[in-house]
Amino acid sequence: IELGCGRGEFIKGFSTLGLDCYGLDKSDYAKKICQNVKIFQNDITKDKIPVDDNYFDFVYSKSFIEHFYYTDKLMKEFFRILKPGGKIITLTPNWTYMYKIFYDSCTHRTPFTKKSLQDLHEIIGFKNVRCENFKQIPSLWDDNIFLNFASEITRKFFPNHFIKKNKWIRFSKEIMILCYAEKN
Repeated sequence: IELGCGRGEFIKGFSTLGLDCYGLDKSDYAKKICQNVKIFQNDITKDKIPVDDNYFDFVYSKSFIEHFYYTDKLMKEFFRILKPGGKIITLTPNWTYMYKIFYDSCTHRTPFTKKSLQDLHEIIGFKNVRCENFKQIPSLWDDNIFLNFASEITRKFFPNHFIKKNKWIRFSKEIMILCYAEKN
């Protein structure tokens, strides 16, 4: 299940790989492009996810958890729906790098650092929790020294107002936390 699937781009990609996918969002946008995916449309702050305990093998969310105040309640629900041995992947902006622009989105509520996101997962009961910084630029994933250096220069020295004009600048500045954990 993808939590906060929005328009459905990620969940559609997962389903094209042959995975049995579900999505959850307050909106119904994903229903338009995800015909082979069950989309739960509900407000997770008010309603439980409408599945039994221990239902999913994987729980995935990107740019979702930071939009809520009571993230411990959300994480307990994520834990509830995950099967024993299941895995959760959470991506959220890293406050350490994003504090100057985090609240530029009026919908952001709770900032996270690697330590606070790890603590949240562990407090809820997840095991083998690992958090690392993550840049959303595929050309940086193979440890190209030149490109990583250029990305760091961009992050540190380009003004924030360029974020909306250039994806390289935006994703060089938007350092995410990629957190992986398991339910025993």
